[in-house]
Amino acid sequence: MTESAFKARDIGLRAQKKILSRMAGKNIAKAFIDDTTASLLDNLYRLAKQYSDNKKEAEKLIKNIIKIVIKLGVLHRNNMFTEEELKLAEKFKTKFRLAGMAIISFYEVDFSYDRNYIVQAFTESQKCLETIVSKHLTDKSLSRIDSVFSFFGNDQFLDSVFKSNSDYREALGRVVADLNQAIDNGDL
Repeated sequence: MTESAFKARDIGLRAQKKILSRMAGKNIAKAFIDDTTASLLDNLYRLAKQYSDNKKEAEKLIKNIIKIVIKLGVLHRNNMFTEEELKLAEKFKTKFRLAGMAIISFYEVDFSYDRNYIVQAFTESQKCLETIVSKHLTDKSLSRIDSVFSFFGNDQFLDSVFKSNSDYREALGRVVADLNQAIDNGDL
């Protein structure tokens, strides 16, 4: 490595991302994630576990979300995003908030579920997020983003969860309560 290519800040940033991603358990997440978001993640875990009947898959899904959130926080705190990426981040927040509001509406208003709308909202959110982080994160991190959106944007999952007599109604209700709280707090 030549002197001009050596940058302590870049190495420090890589080390932070690596260390935090390895420690992305519930206890570490509490240092980076507020109580409402922690509750939302716990309830998403319960919903994913109930749907998949696979504890390991549900845990991996939530760990992937935590790792992504922590890495985004590290990048943001270190001012690594360009102006264009920050504008895209605002666009992502808007799209993701609309997706959250749609989930709330689909739960609270009978017969309002529109799979195509929510799939499109998730797809647009995913593309926006991937564009923001593609220059900053590894392919492995990008695959984590893909796995999260693939699971929650899956047609069968969505149809099962939003079915009027769904076995997942109670778990979805807890997720919706957390989404409402996150919106009220300005976190979503």
